[in-house]
Parts: sequence; C-alpha cells; structure tokens
Amino acid sequence: MQLFKFFEIALVVLTLGSGLVLLFDRLYWRKRRLARAGLLDDGSEPVLVDWSRSFFPVLAVVLVVRSFVAEPYRIPSSSMMPNLLIGDFILVNKFSYGLRLPISNAKIIPTWEPERGDVVVFKPPHDPDQNWIKRIIGLPGDRVGFRGNTLYLNGEPVTYQLKGNYIGQGPGADMTGKSLLVENLPGREHTVLEDLRFVHPFGQGDWVVPEGQYFVMGDNRDHSEDSRFWTQTSFLPDELLRGKAFIIWLNCQDWFCKGSFDASRIGTRIQ
Repeated sequence: MQLFKFFEIALVVLTLGSGLVLLFDRLYWRKRRLARAGLLDDGSEPVLVDWSRSFFPVLAVVLVVRSFVAEPYRIPSSSMMPNLLIGDFILVNKFSYGLRLPISNAKIIPTWEPERGDVVVFKPPHDPDQNWIKRIIGLPGDRVGFRGNTLYLNGEPVTYQLKGNYIGQGPGADMTGKSLLVENLPGREHTVLEDLRFVHPFGQGDWVVPEGQYFVMGDNRDHSEDSRFWTQTSFLPDELLRGKAFIIWLNCQDWFCKGSFDASRIGTRIQ
C-alpha cells in the first residue's frame, strides 16, 4: 500500500501549491497584470495560474473527501478471508474514530471509539509506512488469550459453530478445505477460517490490552500477521488507526480490472 502514501503526499502538495498560486495571483500578480495591460503585456493569465484555477477546486474536494469522509483501499492478501478476498476494493470511513490530518494522521476532532469486531485499516506499529487491515478483538483493559485454536476474552472461551469446509476461488483457491467457522465474538458474530487439524506453534499466549491501544487479528487465523506475532508490541495504538472499513465497491485482480471481475462482491457490507 505504499502507493497510497505517495498519492496522499502528492495530493496535499498539489492542493497547497495550486492554492498558494491562486492566493498570490489574487493579492499581487493580477494587479500587476492589469496595470501593465495594453503596454507590453496583454493581461492574460500565466499558464501556471490558469492550471491552478482549473485544478485547485478538484484537488481540494478530493483531499477533503479522502482525508475526512472515505478513502479507497485494495485488499492485497488473504489475511481477512473469508470476509475480504484478494482483489476486493473497499471504502474506509475516515471519521469513525475522529477526524485526522492527512499525512501525519494526528486526530484533531474526536468522534466515536472503536468497538470490538470492527474491521479497521491502520498503520502497523513496526512498519508505519504501510496500511494494514485486521479486526479489533481486544479493547483497552481486555485480557486476550489464544491457546490451541481457541480465542479467550477476559478468561472466557469464545464459542464457534462449524459451517463446513471453505471452497476458495481465484487467488484464494489455496484456502479450499479450511474449516469455515462462525466466531461468536461478544457483540459481533463473524466468520473465520482455521485449520482445526493444525495448531500454530507461535502466536500462543495471553495479553492484557493497555489503555489507548487495541489487540487485532485477521479472520484467516493461520495466515495472518497480527497482534499475536508482533515482536516490538502486541498492540495497536489508537493514533495509528486510519478508519473503519464498511463496504466493498469492486473486486478485480488488478487496479485496471484486466483480470477476473466478480460483480457479486459489489455493495457487500463488511461485517
């Protein structure tokens, strides 16, 4: 997702640059042009001012919408299967957890707090130049445990219902045969994938979530690099949250939809 970081910086720079050009033109340059018109100058706008006048409104609207309303992302991995597939294009609500400045991600206006079960986009603490997506499992003060193939919350095991074997398609075909389960997470039921015949030798333990931080996991439990495996810290600080994923608006195998296209994914709400 490095492309998004580059786009974000370029969008801010171009918006500020074109806005400054228009400001200086209004305060200084236009007066000089009008004063010189009819002498050695025909009074026409320089190309830079003309371009800024054309592009600034568009850039400003895109910046405001992308920074404070909704932002698109593409799912590049299988860590959130079966709920999010490789190639899903999603929208992320940018004001769910507070209005934040572009680039710095600093919160300027608080809104709502994350809830258990929310699917969130964030910057991982060990690689803040990336954008990842996982599900919030533990809230501040929770005791989270993962032993065997069972998730524990505050000392109580989370219950599961087996729905059968998963059948994957396209890039997710290698997940075929995994167990499809309904995980009864308090407040938010959702499906997960697990290999019930295999217990991962790592990612086992118990954690107490600190204040202002969260414990996150992928729905594809055997194929997710999440809080269970982070070595520097097992927790996601609130200031690294980007927003709440809420809908799938497209599914393509690449940015230009040259590969397979799944119209059935369009409009799917992210639970």
